[in-house]
Amino acid sequence: MLQIQLLRENPQYVIDRLKIKNFDATDLVKEILKLDSDSRADKKAIDDNLMEQNQGAKAIGNLFKEGKRDEAEAIKARMTELKDKERALRTELQELEKNLQAKMVLLPNLPHSSVAPGKGAEDNEIVYTEGDASNFDFEALPHWDLVKKYDIIDFELGNKITGAGFPVYKGKGARIQRALIDFFLDSATAEGYIEIQPPYMVNEDSAYGTGQLPDKEGQMYHASLDNFYLIPTAEVPVTNIYRDVILKESDFPLRNCAYSACFRREAGSYGKDVRGLNRLHQFDKIEIVTIEHPDHSYETLEKMTNYAKSLLTKLGLPFRVLRLCGGDISFTSALTYDLEVYSKAQQKWLEVSSVSNFESYQANRLKLRYKDANGKTRLAHTLNGSALALPRVLAAILENYQTAEGIIVPEVLRPYTRFDIIN
Repeated sequence: MLQIQLLRENPQYVIDRLKIKNFDATDLVKEILKLDSDSRADKKAIDDNLMEQNQGAKAIGNLFKEGKRDEAEAIKARMTELKDKERALRTELQELEKNLQAKMVLLPNLPHSSVAPGKGAEDNEIVYTEGDASNFDFEALPHWDLVKKYDIIDFELGNKITGAGFPVYKGKGARIQRALIDFFLDSATAEGYIEIQPPYMVNEDSAYGTGQLPDKEGQMYHASLDNFYLIPTAEVPVTNIYRDVILKESDFPLRNCAYSACFRREAGSYGKDVRGLNRLHQFDKIEIVTIEHPDHSYETLEKMTNYAKSLLTKLGLPFRVLRLCGGDISFTSALTYDLEVYSKAQQKWLEVSSVSNFESYQANRLKLRYKDANGKTRLAHTLNGSALALPRVLAAILENYQTAEGIIVPEVLRPYTRFDIIN
C-alpha cells in the first residue's frame, strides 16, 4: 500500500507513475484525497470538541464553588451536546477511515524508474542470456510424453485422486523432485538464508499483509469454515513473520528461505500452455525473502537475481533474464526480474522464477518498520524471489537432458538422487 503522505504531497506524480502500469489513477486519487481531507477535518473537530469538554469540566467545578449553579447547569447541558457530537464524529471518522483504507489498497505500487512502458510480456526487456537455446537435431519428446514413457509422473492418477493440475510423482520422478528441493534449500542456506518451515495455510491478516487480499482472492483456495487461505507461495507466511515488528538498523538484512507446496486455482488458464507441468494447481517451490534497509534494497535485488541465475547455471539449463515492463509487472512490485529456461522439446521459454522488490508497499500493509539512527520510525523494504519453482525446472531437465538411452540427471543433482540416468 502506498503511503498517504505521498499522495498528499504529490498526487500528480503518483498518477503519472502508475500510467507506466497502464493504470489510470486519476479518479481514485481524487477520491482518496477527499476521504483523507474529510477524515482529518473530523479528527480536528474531535480534538476541538475534547478541548472544549476539558475546559467546560474545569469551569463547572469552579462555578459550583462560587455558587453560580445556573451557569454551571448551562455548561453541563453543553457538555451533553458535545459528547453526543463527539460520538457522532467518531462514528463518521471510523467509516471514513474504513473507506479510505479500502480505496488505498486499490492503488498499485509505483514502478521503479527503470521499468519501461509496455502492454504485456511481449514488451519485456531481455537483460541476460546464458546457455545453448538451439533446438535438438532430432525429434525431441515433450515432458508429458517422457514421464509416461519412463513412468515417473502420472497426470491421470492425480486427476483421479484430486483433479487436473495435481500430478502424482512416482519412483525416480519423486526422487528427482526431492533432490531438487534439497539442492535448492542447501544452496540457499549456504548463501546465508535462514531456513523456515512455514504453515501452508494463512489467516486473512497475513493474506492482506502481502497483498493477496483483496486483489487475488479468486486465485487462492479458501478453507471457508476456518477462514484460512492455502498459500500461493511461501512468500506469504515468511514475510508475515515480520508483520507488526519494529526492527533496528543493525538487524538488516533479514534473509529467509523456505520450501513449501504452493496452491493456485489458476482460474482462466486453458490451452496448450498449461499442459503437463507447465501450469499446476499444486506445485513445489523454494522461496527466498529479504527484509532490507531502503538504502540497499536495489543492490539486494540484483544479488537475489544473480543467486537465482547461479542455480540454473549449476543445473546446466539455457536461460534468460527479463526486466518486466509496466504492463507485465505485478500489482505490488516496484521492479521484477523473471528468469526463464528454454525447453528444447517444446521450443519455448518457461518462467521458473520472479525476483521482485516491493520497496515499502508490503511493509506499509504489514506495519513492518525500523528505527533509524535518529530514532525515527520508518518503513522497511521487502523483496522475494523463487529459487526456484520446481515444475518447469523439472520439465526443462527432462526435455533438455533426454537421450536415446534415457534422461541424464544433471551432475549437481546426482549426490541427491544417487542415480545418474532415468531409464
